[in-house]
Amino acid sequence: MRSLYLNGAWTPSASSGAIDVIDPATEEVVDAVPAGDASDVGRAVEAAGAAFPAWSALPYTERCAHLARALELLQERAGSVAEAIATDIGAPLKFAQKVQTGFPLLMFHTFLQLVEAHGERLFAGEKAGEGESFVVREPYGVVGAITPWNYPLHQIVLKAVPALAAGNTVVLKPTEVAPLAAYALTEALHDSGLPAGVFNLVSGTGPVVGEALAAHPRVDMVSFTGSGRAGTRVSEVAAATVKRVALELGGKSANVILPDADLASAVNNGVADVMRNTGQSCDALSRMLVPREQYGEAVRLAAEAARKYEPGAPFEEGVRMGPVVSAAQRERVRDYIEVGVKEGARLVAGGTEAPEGRERGFFMRPTVFADVGSGMRIAQEEIFGPVLALIAYDTEDDAVRIANDTEYGLSGAVWSADPDRALAVARRLRTGQVKINGAGVEPRLPFGGYRRSGVGREWGLHGIEEFCEVKGIQR
Repeated sequence: MRSLYLNGAWTPSASSGAIDVIDPATEEVVDAVPAGDASDVGRAVEAAGAAFPAWSALPYTERCAHLARALELLQERAGSVAEAIATDIGAPLKFAQKVQTGFPLLMFHTFLQLVEAHGERLFAGEKAGEGESFVVREPYGVVGAITPWNYPLHQIVLKAVPALAAGNTVVLKPTEVAPLAAYALTEALHDSGLPAGVFNLVSGTGPVVGEALAAHPRVDMVSFTGSGRAGTRVSEVAAATVKRVALELGGKSANVILPDADLASAVNNGVADVMRNTGQSCDALSRMLVPREQYGEAVRLAAEAARKYEPGAPFEEGVRMGPVVSAAQRERVRDYIEVGVKEGARLVAGGTEAPEGRERGFFMRPTVFADVGSGMRIAQEEIFGPVLALIAYDTEDDAVRIANDTEYGLSGAVWSADPDRALAVARRLRTGQVKINGAGVEPRLPFGGYRRSGVGREWGLHGIEEFCEVKGIQR
C-alpha cells in the first residue's frame, strides 16, 4: 500500500484503513492507498503552515524555478503517467497521453509563463488611484485542494501549480477512486527538491479527509472540484471558519446549432464532445439544440455518429471510448437512461445493456435520446456518462431560452455560418465559457461556472489570481 506525503517525506497514515484502486476495464484491484483520517490532515496542515513563511517570502521567480524542475520531471515521465491514468480511470491510452497527461503539462507550462509575464504587476504591485497608492496580491496561506477522478492530473495542476506559484502552501486530498496521477505529481515535486511542507498529500474519502481539510481552522482557502452536492457540503463545513472557497462543480451544457450551420459537422463534433472521456466531463455538451425543420436529420446523424464509439479496454488498439470509472458510476448512468425512457424520450442509440463482449468491466454503450423535453430530468440533471439528449427548437430566442433553462452554467457551444450571429448568441448564454464553431481549447482563457456550476475561476491568469488575497496600500 502507498503512503501519505507529509512534510517532505512519505509517511504512513495514522489510520490502518486502506482503499483499493480498481481497474475499471477489468474490475481488478491494481493498487491501494491509505484511508487517511483527521489526524493525518492535522499533521499535513501543521507542516504546510510551518513551511508557509519561508516559501511565501521567496521571490516568485524562485518559486517558479522549483516548479519548472518538477514540470521537467513530469515531462520525462509522461509515458508512465499516461499509462497510470489509463489504468485507474479506464481512458484509452492515446486519450490518456494527449488529453489526460499532455494537456495538464501544457497548463502547468502556461501557468509558469503567465507568472513570468505578470509576476511583477501581481506581486510587486500596480498603481491605483492618486498619490502613492498601489495594489498587491499576496498568498492566502495554507490551501486545501480537493480534486476529482475524471481528469485526475489536470485538476490537481489547476489548483496546486498556481497556488504554489503565488506563494501558498498546499494540502492535497486527491480522489480515492483514481489516485495514481496524484502520486506521480507528488513524486515529481519531491524529486525536484521542493522544500519540506510546501506540498502535502493525504489520501482518503471526502466525508473524512475532505471535510477535515475544509473545516481545519489553519486552512485559509479551499479549492474544490466535484459534484454539486459535495461542493455544497464543503461550503457548509468551511463556513464555520470563514475561509475563501472556490468551487468548480457540474454542468448541463447546451450545444446550440443554428439553422445556417453545417449540420453534419456540428452534430458529429457534438457527439464527439459527449463521448469524450466516456461522458465524464463536467463541461460536456450533453444537450444538443437543433432547429425543428432539421431535427430528423440531426437525430439520424447523431445516432450514426454515436455507434462509431464502440467501447473497449484502454490498451487495445484503436479504442475511442473506455469504460466509466466505477460500478457505482455505471449504475448511475443506467438509472438515468431508464429515467429517460420512462419520461417518454426516444432511445435512438445505445441503452442500458452491456456492450457485446464487454460483460466484465464497467463498459457502457454510447447513448442518444431524441424527443427530449427541456423539463425532463435527462435534460436538467448531470448524468456524467456517454448520454446525449437532442432537443428541438423553433426560433433563435427559443434556443437561447432552452439553453439557459438549467440550474447550471459551466460551458456551451454555438454553431453558425455567420460568425457575428454565433457571437451574438454566445453572449446571451448564461455560462462561463462558450465555444463557437468547434473552436479549440485555449489554456489562457478563464474556466468556471455561473450559478450551480461553481464559484471562482481556474485556468489562465484568472486561475492564478484566484489564489491571491488583494491588498491596497497607500502612503
